[in-house]
Amino acid sequence: MIHVYHQKTGNMWSAVAIDDEKIWATTFTNSEKEALKQVLESLPYKKPFQVEEKPNPLSGKIFDAIESVLSGKDVSLSFQFERSHLSKYAQKILLDCLAQVPVGYVTTYKALSKTAGGGPRAVGQIMASNPFAPLIPCHRVIKSDFSSGGFGGGFGVGVKVKRSLLQREDRGFKKPSQAKTPYGLLDLFPVGVLRKD
Repeated sequence: MIHVYHQKTGNMWSAVAIDDEKIWATTFTNSEKEALKQVLESLPYKKPFQVEEKPNPLSGKIFDAIESVLSGKDVSLSFQFERSHLSKYAQKILLDCLAQVPVGYVTTYKALSKTAGGGPRAVGQIMASNPFAPLIPCHRVIKSDFSSGGFGGGFGVGVKVKRSLLQREDRGFKKPSQAKTPYGLLDLFPVGVLRKD
């Protein structure tokens, strides 16, 4: 059974779907109704779920982590993410590569596709349907020309929120870096490279 929780986190609404030990989905958006809708749409078809009124210890930790991400803080992802409802390619992009992008850095759709295979558009489609936002940080993926690119797939929060999140995460790094992934090194760029659109 999947348990669904939702609450206001700062000025956004967050929702999480979990079983006893793993995260099935997380989301954040501007409205309570939309947060619940989005998290439920991320669950596998016909998987039983129950919307809970009061948080449990795991959901409380996840909500704290979401609030930290939205505040621009560094978060240790010690959570287990359920992979079974993701394609193999989405698992590679989101959990094996994107999860390695630290606070203060961004990567590009092209860099992700170069590391994990596929093309930048395929990566963009995965970002638009990321079931673990903002914990798996799709807001840290930008275009190769360092413009912000889209944001909000189903989150309804928009590019303005993406830029705001990245501004909070800017640590003043000046040099590019790389992250180790199971498929090779992923190119990273300081948040400061983001162009003013």
